[in-house]
Amino acid sequence: MRTTIRIDEQLLKQAKQTAVRRGTSLTAIIEDALRESLARQPSVGPRKPASLVTFDGNGLLPGVDLDDSAAVLDVMESAPNDAH
Repeated sequence: MRTTIRIDEQLLKQAKQTAVRRGTSLTAIIEDALRESLARQPSVGPRKPASLVTFDGNGLLPGVDLDDSAAVLDVMESAPNDAH
């Protein structure tokens, strides 16, 4: 599966160097690191379903594609701050 993520520039540089040193791909380095991190997580039992608060509104802005996280982030960053 293909996805887009944001990674700290220095961390990405280290990951690329590690991939070259090990003779593998950057994808393999990231997958291995993610697997190791997830394996260290303690297992938890079943959780209660979360209750989500919803608000009235006008729905999505025209042209916003929720499947394109970079585009959503651009819209969020360019929107005026209404949280006063």
